[in-house]
Amino acid sequence: MSIFLSDLGWSHHFAAQHAANSSCVPFRITAVHRDRLTGLGTDGETPLLTLDRPTGDYAVGDWVLADEHNRIRTLLDRRSVLKRRAAGTGAEAQLIAANVDVLFIVSSCNADFNLPRLERYLALANQAGCYPVIVLTKADVCDDPNTYVAQAQTLAPVVTVVAINALDQTEIQQVLSWCPSGQTAALVGSSGVGKTTLANGMTGQDEATAGIREDDAHGRHTTTSRALHRMRNGGWLIDTPGMRALRLLDAQDGVDEVFSDVLELASKCRFSDCQHIAEPDCAVQGAIEDGVLDASRLERWRKLRREDQRNSETVAQSRARDKAFGKMVRSVMKDKNSRNGR
Repeated sequence: MSIFLSDLGWSHHFAAQHAANSSCVPFRITAVHRDRLTGLGTDGETPLLTLDRPTGDYAVGDWVLADEHNRIRTLLDRRSVLKRRAAGTGAEAQLIAANVDVLFIVSSCNADFNLPRLERYLALANQAGCYPVIVLTKADVCDDPNTYVAQAQTLAPVVTVVAINALDQTEIQQVLSWCPSGQTAALVGSSGVGKTTLANGMTGQDEATAGIREDDAHGRHTTTSRALHRMRNGGWLIDTPGMRALRLLDAQDGVDEVFSDVLELASKCRFSDCQHIAEPDCAVQGAIEDGVLDASRLERWRKLRREDQRNSETVAQSRARDKAFGKMVRSVMKDKNSRNGR
């Protein structure tokens, strides 16, 4: 059955790029494999071959132009991209999804609920240019889900939070309403929060689900790869594997947007380079003393900023920083030994 490009999320942004190479055919990437890609076009899914770049340079949700032999000739500029720093000691970025309009950040109304983790995902969404919606699952097995909703709503001045039973189609409609036909959403969250159950309800798929450990509410990975699925309402969903670690990359603006309340207070400090520790007339510390700002929130902002700065370094910059630190330590020890007559 043929479909229209607009149904897949095609827009003027991509059409303008296609005009420069109109002999090629547009496809939207639905799956990324080790040696090939799968693209969805107006006539259905098609295996696609890459020519001059590895498959890791593409993300589910990307738009590409392919020739008559299904070889990719052009990767179209993205409207948004979700990425993190890859595991290991390198400085490579790992693509999560592309051209996403709405990011559904999934947690649950149990021991998995974690404010710092939600802040991290909100920073990811803001940096990518996606609209974030926090979805709290397992509301049906919680005594008072509104307590979790209230906590989540403290994380940003304006943030959408919904608590649902992911097995109830009526409640799933609340989530679907945030991503109408022709738009794309992505699901992110840790293992065991019910992402697969939610994705099944949103798409009509019947993927297997795994249980959670009752002692700590942690789950096992069910989704093992990213894929693009059509939702019941005509929108598109990119499900992602549960992330054990989300290492932010080039996300300072996204972090600062999540912590805009801290930045607003900081702008009122007497000194523009105030460290918010013990400086006189520090508006941030004043807000903490007055009970307006939680000290732990200030520390979480500092932690995410430091982490993003380190993760965003190139390998060369990281080595230079470590080398400079080692040189400083040796200089201090040499000076100390000199004073001690050694």
